[in-house]
Amino acid sequence: MKNKIENLLLQALAALKSDGTLNHDISPNINIDRTRDESHGDFASNLAMLLAKPAQMPPRALAEKLIAALPQDSTITKVEIAGPGFINFFVDKSAQFQIIGQIHTQGPAFGLSQVGAGKKVQVEFVSANPTGPLHVGHGRGAAYGSVVADLLQAVGFNVHREYYVNDAGRQMDILATSIWLRYLEECGEVLPFPSNGYRGDYVRDIAWQTHKNAGNEYRRPANLVLENLPLDEPQGGDKELFIDAMIARTKTLLGTTLYRDFFAIGLNTILDDIRDDLHEFGVDYQEWFSERQLMDDGSVDQALQRLQAGGHLYEKEGATWFASSLLGDEKDRVVVRENGQYTYFASDIAYHMNKLDRGFEQIIDIWGADHHGYIPRVRAAMQALGADEAKLKVLLVQFATLYRGDEKVQMSTRSGEFITLRQLRNEVGKDAARFFYVMRRSEQHMDFDLKLATSKTNENPVFYVQYAYARVCSVLRQLDEKALERNIQLGMENLALLVEPHEAALLGTLSRYPEALQRAALNYEPHQLIQYLRELATEFHTYYNAHQFLVEDAKLRDARLNLICAIKQVLANGLGLLSVTTPESM
Repeated sequence: MKNKIENLLLQALAALKSDGTLNHDISPNINIDRTRDESHGDFASNLAMLLAKPAQMPPRALAEKLIAALPQDSTITKVEIAGPGFINFFVDKSAQFQIIGQIHTQGPAFGLSQVGAGKKVQVEFVSANPTGPLHVGHGRGAAYGSVVADLLQAVGFNVHREYYVNDAGRQMDILATSIWLRYLEECGEVLPFPSNGYRGDYVRDIAWQTHKNAGNEYRRPANLVLENLPLDEPQGGDKELFIDAMIARTKTLLGTTLYRDFFAIGLNTILDDIRDDLHEFGVDYQEWFSERQLMDDGSVDQALQRLQAGGHLYEKEGATWFASSLLGDEKDRVVVRENGQYTYFASDIAYHMNKLDRGFEQIIDIWGADHHGYIPRVRAAMQALGADEAKLKVLLVQFATLYRGDEKVQMSTRSGEFITLRQLRNEVGKDAARFFYVMRRSEQHMDFDLKLATSKTNENPVFYVQYAYARVCSVLRQLDEKALERNIQLGMENLALLVEPHEAALLGTLSRYPEALQRAALNYEPHQLIQYLRELATEFHTYYNAHQFLVEDAKLRDARLNLICAIKQVLANGLGLLSVTTPESM
């Protein structure tokens, strides 16, 4: 109905432009809102107030002209002016039944739109360093990012989902060295493990598998590994200097070729694990973009050359700096260190240049909330590359704290062990994990109650919504068990029999689904869709408890069956966008 009213107003605007009342250059965004007070009609628009200044006309006078120019429509029973110039629309109550036929006809496509008009959008999310398994902290970003991408696609954007693989740099060298040292232990060598190494059991697992596959191919004597190394932190030394020296020793003893082979073993094993984990969590990507690619194809050099040509780089203390403070950052940033190595930020600049060069009209980066301070420098880089910084949208995701009832769950230990996303999924299931993760605004901290997520009670929100779907399926099974025939057409012809307050409320809520979907997508707020689904489920459960559906009157029975099947379809559509299943029995 909102779309219909918008089209009526667009036709009225065209008529006023045609007769010279309005200038042809006026092209406002038309806002249509549902009224909160039934005495003000069903929908209201502030169009006359928006146009009053450019039209050089009082809002109420302009509203009168707009109303006079509105085409006739049988579903609009009255249009009136309220307050300073609001235009209120009263809708024929019988028009509310049209939503059932619309849902029945469109099915899974109900609610979808082309608001995005095919605009190319890249959504980059998770992008955790491939130095270990995904943990529960990554899960919220994974669920949020995938739902945001799916919502945008549902309203007509051309969405490209991407994972940025940080497969270059020091952390990957620390990982490779950590695996090699554990591998040496598998070979029988005895040597201390760096205090700054990766200590998780997954490192031992990769080392064990490597030894099983390769035997002693990568073995080197412990005395050669430890010879003349600086002291580690437990011995009074510097852990950073020690791990860097250990990385250099690893590369020297293995040589370039064997080191690369060993490096790849760790990277590919963990990356495959991440891919599998995310796929099982309902998250898939069009592209896994390698940071090393930027190094190998010269993209980092090209990005810095662009900044240099624009006068944005300078030399200081042997390093190359980006003058980001002149573009809104709090201070300038190093892009090339004194030793000639690129910083992580240099790679990030090149990556965003690559995104721009690939023609994305909107770039959406989804980061952990601890990266908030990183936003200004990336925006500065966008400006320095000659792009409109508005093309970049950074969405932040807060961490989630796990509880089991009232007891807080320990997230990690000093040994490097932590609760993985896989463990969470195994405990509560994909549906509950995804639903809970996007139930609140992404920037809000959330408490994730594992006990609640696995409960089969109305207090569990995902169970409550899924149960509404299952209840409709149960009614349809009872229909078959009682050998009753459902006549869809008869039900459509008798929708006027749906006169109960519960039915009127459900019809109104069903008609709001396209609006709820569009609002959730354009605001990057999946929780709005969840709020809608919970409201629809609540209204259905109330209706279910108050009325019989399989009544003797075939006309009323089929009308009610058409209504609850429309509810079932909308629940399926909404849950599908969340990648949450719709069980037929619970």
